[in-house]
Amino acid sequence: MELIRTTVTIGLAEPVRVLHFSDTHLTRADLRDGERKVKLADARFECFKNAEEVLQFAAANAMALELPILHTGDLCDFVSQANIEAARAFTDEYDVFMVAGNHEFSLYVGEAWEDEAYRNQSLAAVQSAHKNNIRMDSRIIGGVNFVALDNGYYLFDREQLEFLKAQAALGLPIVLMCHVPLYDPALYDFELKRVPGCAYLCGVPEEKMAHYDEYRFRQQRADAVTLETLDYVAREPLVKAILTGHLHINHEASYAGRMPQIFTGNQALRLIEFV
Repeated sequence: MELIRTTVTIGLAEPVRVLHFSDTHLTRADLRDGERKVKLADARFECFKNAEEVLQFAAANAMALELPILHTGDLCDFVSQANIEAARAFTDEYDVFMVAGNHEFSLYVGEAWEDEAYRNQSLAAVQSAHKNNIRMDSRIIGGVNFVALDNGYYLFDREQLEFLKAQAALGLPIVLMCHVPLYDPALYDFELKRVPGCAYLCGVPEEKMAHYDEYRFRQQRADAVTLETLDYVAREPLVKAILTGHLHINHEASYAGRMPQIFTGNQALRLIEFV
């Protein structure tokens, strides 16, 4: 596992250090959820063989460095009793501030259209494993307001936007945490070169999605509230940086030409010092 050290300048009098990682994709299941779920776990384990090792690496560093952990979603690959128990054990033992990813609420990966109604089937059970509200919450650490907004389905809602505005009213520098990265032209071009066909970003203009297949276009098309939220994030001077994941890469990009957008992949842990 890799420990990446990153410094982000946001104008603090004293530095604030945190650990960031994302997209762990735990694949635990047992017969309490039936044979189908066990078969799913076996298949998905082949994609995320190092998930348990990554979790242990994060835990060891959090304990050694005495730092809080910020996780930007997909701690679990799908909903199962064993995965929920693992998430609860991790968040009970360590200081974890979490925002949900799309896989947090996946009952069987790729088996259904994922929307609010689908998420609500498992939201209560998944939320029970976490101390903070994984859809919308904030936490102040050393004078920095870390604001977590779940955009795992490529959308923000009105309640989240109003929550973000209320947090800005506190007057503290904000670091936004979300699972799906926010559209930026340079990041879009970077992603299409890396993964041709689809950029997997929140808020891609529709004209830049013309080549997407029908499913991905429908999945990732931004609604009016999402576009309003993205515009607000771009214009609000107190929003200083974005922590995100979803793409499974270690990368540093930008948003709105003025703030860093930081990715930590699923094989690494990032030690970030905000100064």
